[in-house]
Formats: sequence, C-alpha cells, structure tokens
Amino acid sequence: MRTEQQMMSLILDTAKQDERIRGVMLNGSRANPNVPRDVFQDYDIVYFVEETDSFGADPGWIDRFGERLILQMPDENEMYPAEPTERIVYLMQFMDGNRIDLTLIPVALRQQLLKPDSLSVLLLDKDDTLGPFPAASDSSYHIQRPTEKLFQGSCNEFWWISLNIAKGLWREELPYVMVMYEQINRNVLIQMLEWKIAMRFGFTMSAGKCGKYMQSYLTAAEWKAYTATYSDASYAHIWDALFAMCELFRAAAREVADHLHFAYNRAEERNVLAYLKEARSRPRQG
Repeated sequence: MRTEQQMMSLILDTAKQDERIRGVMLNGSRANPNVPRDVFQDYDIVYFVEETDSFGADPGWIDRFGERLILQMPDENEMYPAEPTERIVYLMQFMDGNRIDLTLIPVALRQQLLKPDSLSVLLLDKDDTLGPFPAASDSSYHIQRPTEKLFQGSCNEFWWISLNIAKGLWREELPYVMVMYEQINRNVLIQMLEWKIAMRFGFTMSAGKCGKYMQSYLTAAEWKAYTATYSDASYAHIWDALFAMCELFRAAAREVADHLHFAYNRAEERNVLAYLKEARSRPRQG
C-alpha cells in the first residue's frame, strides 16, 4: 500500500506538471486535526482547473493515479440525478487500498460550485488567487442547536413512524419494517442523541457523519442502550429493539427539552407507547 507521503506527492506532482490545473485543495478527514489517522481515510482532493472539457474528453487521464479496483462518477450515474454542471467528480478506489475522491472545479466557477467548508487546506495555488484559507477545523460540521419547532417536529416524526413500524411488524412485512426503522427512525434517534451530546459542549462539536463518533461522547450505559436498538431479522427481536429505541429516544428527548426549555408532548409519547404494546399483543388472526 502506498504511503501517505507517496499519495500526496502523486497528487501534487500531477497538479504541478499539468498547466490546466491551477490549484489543489484537501478536504475531509485528512484535513481534520481532531480525527485519528488510519489506512481507510480517503484523500478528498479538489483540483481547480482552467476548464473541464479536455479532462472529460480523456477518460484515461486518471490512470496515472494507480490501478483501480473500481471507479464511480456520481454526476454520470442515473441513480443520482443532478443538474449538469462544469464539475467532474472521480471516486477512485485503488487496488492497493488507497482511495482518492477527486473533484475538478473551474477556477472561474469556484464560488458557485464549491460550498464553504472549514475542513479545507490549500496545498497549491499557482496564481495566488485562491487563498488565504483559515486553519482547518470541523466547525462547518458542528451540531446545530435546534429550534423548538424542529425539536417538536422530530419528536412527532419519531412517534408517528413508530406506529408504521408496529403495523408492519404485526403484518410481518420485514422489508417495510426495516426501511421505517433504519432509514427513518434511526436517523431521528441519532439526531436527538447528537443534540443531547452537543448540549454538553455548547454546540461546538461534531459527532461525525451518521453519528459515527457518538460512542466517544456517550456514557457506557448510554452506549449499551443504543446498541440494544439494533436487531436481527427476528420479529420478536425487532419488537424488543423498537421498545429499546423508544425508551432511549424518550429519555434523550426529555433531557433536551428540559435543557433547552422546550415543550415536549408527553401525551403523544404515552399514547404511542400504549399503542405499540397493544399492537404487539394483538393476535394475528384479527
């Protein structure tokens, strides 16, 4: 596996040797001083270029970065429909284990195509027109203090979707249940836990994408309660996990409401929990 020094030299040498490339920026976890380094970190790179047409017309130009295991170009993938732009994105996983997520952005369009990101390190600026950049930090990713309306909407969503999960469990509709459980209520739970965690730090921290760093901020008991919200495909186990999720969400929501002086609809919580218990005990015959 090529070392970080070898990869960065390759990325920078490519830019220095190509007159079309006017600048290089590093984003993502490798620009984050708070994230431990590991072998699975991507190289999130932006090349600021004079134009993108010549790159697009020569698909093989990226071969210089190494032998690829797989390539994805999201802007050309119909699974992710998007408005056409002058940007080109190459997501490259290499056979040696390294990965480069490379974005080409025309210098003239950088303000329109590049959203502000505090995790940005300017590595090369041939024309001295791209900087200066402040020191990299994760401030763009800090958990934001919710409004009371957002908090209440999140609570309502969680309890409402819990009814759908119960209905699907009673009917034994596993695909429907797991979409409701993992793609909707899981995200709402993570959001509530992030608010709970961030309160302790004055909303000046990040729990990472999808809450991946939550374990570092939760107590051992809280983390154990969170892991209990995961299940296998057994309907009985999913019911158990659902009630564990409801208990964890209930406790976190009450804590957030108390700390931020928000109103919390306890009647809504109480009614839904009663419904779930009744649904679980209802015979499937009718």
